[in-house]
Amino acid sequence: MEIEQRTVTANGITQRVRVAGPPDGVPVLLVHGNGSSSAFWEPLVRRLPATLRVVAPDLRGYGDTETAPVDATRGLADFADDLAALLDEPGLFAAGARPVVVGHSLGGGVATRLLVDHPDRVAALLLEAPVSPYGFGGTRDLDGTPTTPDFAGTGAGSVNPDFVARLAAGDRSADAPTSPRSVLRATYVADPASLGEDEEQLLDSLLSTATGDDNYPGTAGTSPHWPGTAPGSRGVLNALAPVYFRLADELVAVEVKPPVAWVRGDADVIVSDTSLFDLAYLGSLGMVPGWPGEQACPPQPMVGQTRAVLERYAAAGGTYREVVLPGCGHSPHVERPAEFVAELLALTGVPATN
Repeated sequence: MEIEQRTVTANGITQRVRVAGPPDGVPVLLVHGNGSSSAFWEPLVRRLPATLRVVAPDLRGYGDTETAPVDATRGLADFADDLAALLDEPGLFAAGARPVVVGHSLGGGVATRLLVDHPDRVAALLLEAPVSPYGFGGTRDLDGTPTTPDFAGTGAGSVNPDFVARLAAGDRSADAPTSPRSVLRATYVADPASLGEDEEQLLDSLLSTATGDDNYPGTAGTSPHWPGTAPGSRGVLNALAPVYFRLADELVAVEVKPPVAWVRGDADVIVSDTSLFDLAYLGSLGMVPGWPGEQACPPQPMVGQTRAVLERYAAAGGTYREVVLPGCGHSPHVERPAEFVAELLALTGVPATN
């Protein structure tokens, strides 16, 4: 599919949007994850049939969309509101369109927030390695019980500052584990070779992330609990913290329940029950000093939490399908595109032979 880039003003900010396919095609909205942009979807869009109408925006603070601030106390609602405004933007979708909404990682949380807030506008959800419905870090049980009252160890204070500095500097090297290229190769995919000829574009997408207190990573607070940090009220990583992003009950209660496909790799090291980005899990490996132990601060069961919530969603009248790709990491649409396209087309009703 040929991709066109447009700039629109919606929800009060300037948004850059990638668009492909005919205006009256089957509508698909692609929502990228943290540390990326709509360019991260290009390897997928090239494989899609021309009968789809694909819209892929850069979220605020990513790509070429305005670096508008993120109010972390709203969870991911700032992003979801931006998407909702695009649904009725002239020239993007047909009037009254109900797209299949595809969300990757953080984008999975944004897509779910969009469904909760606008259930009549979502035809189906495809959640690709989505953040847990109970947020990222700081919750130990399948029901999202907090590890500590202030969700210590989550939010902006949990990120490696050298990675943030290299991201802000536009570092394209691979000379350190914290360089953006090294992080892309080591954590976004299970096999770096799967990046192929798209690696430079995907690195560009990662480097487009706006850094600072209002965006990535955000402001950090302090805590009397291990490891001494707590979420602030501004920025992306705080918006993901479970003190602000917890929509499990709202998802289960939504009146209109479109079908959900959950696609993940079993070698994902970002969204996992043994996540390398979960300070509790790193503490259990001896990589973060002072870990208080399994009883006080166990790793977050991210995958188990998502499954438990989707089972509740199904019991309340919805449907979901879990697809686990062996040997695949955090980005199935990059690593296993054929299987990912098949799951997307199944939700759209468009034959795979088109």
